[in-house]
Amino acid sequence: MLKKIALIGGGNIGGVLAQELFHRKLAGTVALVDVKGPDVAKGKCLDIAEGTPIIGSDVRYVAGKEYDVIKDADLVVNTAGVPRTVRPDGTFPSREELLATNLQITDAVAAAIKQYCPDATVISIANPLDAIVFRLYQKLNPPKHKLMGMAGALDSARYRYFVAQAAGVSVDNVEAMVLGGHGDDMVPIRSCCRIAGMPVEKFVDEKTLAAIEARTRKAGGEIVGLIGVSAFWSPAIAAIEMVEAIVYDKKKIIPSCVLLEGEYGVKGLFVGVPVVLGRNGVEKIIEIELNEAEKAAFAKSVEAVKKTADEVLAAK
Repeated sequence: MLKKIALIGGGNIGGVLAQELFHRKLAGTVALVDVKGPDVAKGKCLDIAEGTPIIGSDVRYVAGKEYDVIKDADLVVNTAGVPRTVRPDGTFPSREELLATNLQITDAVAAAIKQYCPDATVISIANPLDAIVFRLYQKLNPPKHKLMGMAGALDSARYRYFVAQAAGVSVDNVEAMVLGGHGDDMVPIRSCCRIAGMPVEKFVDEKTLAAIEARTRKAGGEIVGLIGVSAFWSPAIAAIEMVEAIVYDKKKIIPSCVLLEGEYGVKGLFVGVPVVLGRNGVEKIIEIELNEAEKAAFAKSVEAVKKTADEVLAAK
């Protein structure tokens, strides 16, 4: 258990995260800040706190509209940003289209972290994921092991779920990994996909696998199309997996968006790759062998990440 975990943003994802932190008792104090009115953060935390006698949780909370509630947090999870929502014509913005607005929000978030908890480990969820993490790095300049984005954990879970459904097996039997940027060019790594230790091709045919991998890349948009807003439970629970790995020093391998300094031939960009997460945050970056098709797909994904990073660099 950490002394204090702070959540920035009290929307759908922030609300689920708060529930899970209280329920799993991952910190003595949970802080929730949301700048919108009337007072979303206080209301959500009070609602959860009133149920803690039933679940036997003595987790405390501080909440409000001002960033000072995050003071001295050991770990910060950033969800602040405008989500994807369906337009009147039935279309919805890409993650990249959200960039300009969410960069302004991210600058305020970074300033708050720098002022109130500069030594905290930071996990960011806001989209466009890779660009927002890059912006936080620009503003905070933290040790690289203390800043990461949650994307691969979610994308890999989606890949696992779709494979399990196609194979007719438990999700527990499926291992899978999605690397690269958190966008339409993400890379499901089929060569790493196993069912009970056996190659996925033993259970699922090529055509079905290709369809699953295409669906994985568009999975976020599928949710937006169905409910009108971005997914929230699955991103939150994926972030909780990362939080638990850090809180309990699990040394767990989880694909995460981290700063690469030559790994995979990439330098100076935040890209999704397998890492070991533990008490110190990102404790090790793991380089896996990719086949030629996967290398090409990964390079294409990195180019997409670089494009958004260049837009961040160009933004004031």
